[in-house]
Amino acid sequence: RCQRWVENCRRADLEDKTPDQLNKHYRLCAKHFETSMICRSSPYRTVLRDNAVPTIFDLTSHLNNPHSRHRKRIKELSEDEIRTLKQQKIDEAFEQKQAAQESNENNEQNTVSEEGGEEQEEKAVPLTLEERENKDYLKSLFEILILMGKQNIPLDGHNVDELPEGIFTSDNFQALLEYRINGGDEVLRKRFEMTAVNLEYCSKTQQKQMLEICENCVREETLREVRDSHFFSIVTDEVVDIAGEEHLPVLVRFIDDSHNLREEFIGFLPYEADPEILAVKFHATITEKWGLNMEYCRGQAYIVSSGFASKMKVVATRLLEKYPQAVYTLCSSCALNVWLAKSVPVVGVSIALGTIEEVCCLFNQSPQLLVELDNTISALFQDNDEKSNELKMICRSQWTGRHDTFEVLVDLLQALVLCLDAVSSDLSVRWNNFIVGRAFVLSSALTDFDFIVTIVIMKNVLSFTRAFGKNLQGQTSDVFFAAGSLTAVLHSLNEVMENIEVYHEFWFEEATNLATKLDVQIKLPGKFRRAQQGNFDPDMTSENYYKEILSVPTVEHIIQELKDIFSEQHLKALKCLSLVPSVMGQLKFNTSEEHHADMFKNDLPNPDTLSAELHCWRIKWKHRGKDIELPATIYEALHLPDIKFFPNVYALLKVLCLLPVMKLENEKYGIGRKRLKAYLKNTLTGQRSSNLALLNINFDIKHDLDLMVDTYIKLYP
Repeated sequence: RCQRWVENCRRADLEDKTPDQLNKHYRLCAKHFETSMICRSSPYRTVLRDNAVPTIFDLTSHLNNPHSRHRKRIKELSEDEIRTLKQQKIDEAFEQKQAAQESNENNEQNTVSEEGGEEQEEKAVPLTLEERENKDYLKSLFEILILMGKQNIPLDGHNVDELPEGIFTSDNFQALLEYRINGGDEVLRKRFEMTAVNLEYCSKTQQKQMLEICENCVREETLREVRDSHFFSIVTDEVVDIAGEEHLPVLVRFIDDSHNLREEFIGFLPYEADPEILAVKFHATITEKWGLNMEYCRGQAYIVSSGFASKMKVVATRLLEKYPQAVYTLCSSCALNVWLAKSVPVVGVSIALGTIEEVCCLFNQSPQLLVELDNTISALFQDNDEKSNELKMICRSQWTGRHDTFEVLVDLLQALVLCLDAVSSDLSVRWNNFIVGRAFVLSSALTDFDFIVTIVIMKNVLSFTRAFGKNLQGQTSDVFFAAGSLTAVLHSLNEVMENIEVYHEFWFEEATNLATKLDVQIKLPGKFRRAQQGNFDPDMTSENYYKEILSVPTVEHIIQELKDIFSEQHLKALKCLSLVPSVMGQLKFNTSEEHHADMFKNDLPNPDTLSAELHCWRIKWKHRGKDIELPATIYEALHLPDIKFFPNVYALLKVLCLLPVMKLENEKYGIGRKRLKAYLKNTLTGQRSSNLALLNINFDIKHDLDLMVDTYIKLYP
């Protein structure tokens, strides 16, 4: 294709250049391509289609225009004059190239026709002094905004109500501007030396416009890598509050040039209460605003807070209707049982989950409280040191995200209540008022019979999915065999549903025993009694009430959720994990991936040769040398030196790796989620900014200040 470009440009002097040299050192103007050859998916860059060839050249216009500045060409020149002119052109081109390198501006627009030199002269019109100063000024502003984003400095400074009347103070942005001026920035000093002291140097509107450009340019760097890798998956995290508005954090999974699976944060999406509107806006943002082609999306997963699960399920369903290959899966960073519990449409379960989070948060905030809890656990389990030490270790971890969260809570409940009671009734000055107040409130919540019944029933129902969920977060072989065990899990849950009377009786008895141990009265919830106003059925016992309101809907919901999340398509994809050599070895190399790989047929470079290639792949590992270990993960298989000799296997492994249910083999490539959590933890809700957040979370992504300045001038002339 490079050769065709050179031929069409009539550049005989470039015919001996290699494709690498042409690609690295020469540029061709976009106006030489048909519009059908250009993808304009982003306002920040022009992208050519893979088969683009330049066809538009006007090699005679200068002959028909006597007033053209090319008219010197019509004059008959001597050989010496021609030689002199050529040398001048070479010298000019060299000087322009050197200037471009020194200023780091990627403007090496090389000649593309006989008149290429003149075209370049037209484009490289020197900036006026005013234009150059304006660009330098804007560059200084962008540098300050990027610094604030990277260092997580909010734009606003002191609130007005914090200051005495009549006192003016700069916001953080203006303070940094002043500091830079005082540090010797002549461009800024010259711009603002005549400005009144109490006037803003840069309006809020201009700050917002510039921040949006910073955000888009930084995001574009990641999206460019995503587009280059073609296939990707979309993952969202729990809904968060950004300056008083609910937003949905969006992350993207893709395989980079080094065959590493990465998960990067790409922005916040304003949350909508109506799931249908949310689905439309979600799709529009990803495709139109961010320029990703959803035809290449191979997975979608949503980590949700309680109450949001049903809405995000609508989003997943609408995307699946348009893009059937965007498989709806669980996310590897969230335990299955936690995800199922958050999705249960029972108010009592949502309240219980919120209480658990608050208890965990309170103890993590105070090392003294943890020591107090340790002492309480030691006293309760003095005859069982092993259990005591295990619970103490669990308390110092994020135990609310474990597969066995409800089991841990049932074991810890008595210790938690005794500890919180001791803190709330302590008359000494050991604890501050906040801790004493929270301890009293949380102790009351934990000793509510409604809470106790809820956690005991959830513990028992989720015990059927605990091992299954744990395997999904295990090694590749564990995930493969977990897919085959789903039928047994569903069979067990259906058996529970058929005999719910018997199971619920056992569960309720366990809850009443725990309540008795904590001296909690067994009764119907107060809100239920108040709603009935004394007119409820006398036969309505606590046991029957919780069976109808909690046990039955919870079991039914979990059965349905498992069927939805582990669709036939999802299970087919997981069964393709037998491509991984270690799994193949456990199956004695008797595998049949081609039956399950049909769903990825369009993603393969040579689908007709898949069967033969898979046979060669099995033979390769079956007859390997004694000292050669079988690769245990997709990551290891993708990094094999000879993987490119198996193009279909290579393509399949890359797509399978993208499924959100597959864990990231190397934690450093999932740093986007950790930085997102850190940003939300370290930034007050009122000071959060979706623009600055992207700069802070992706602080190590390169940014092009010149591109930002040029984009700003173009969008806001």
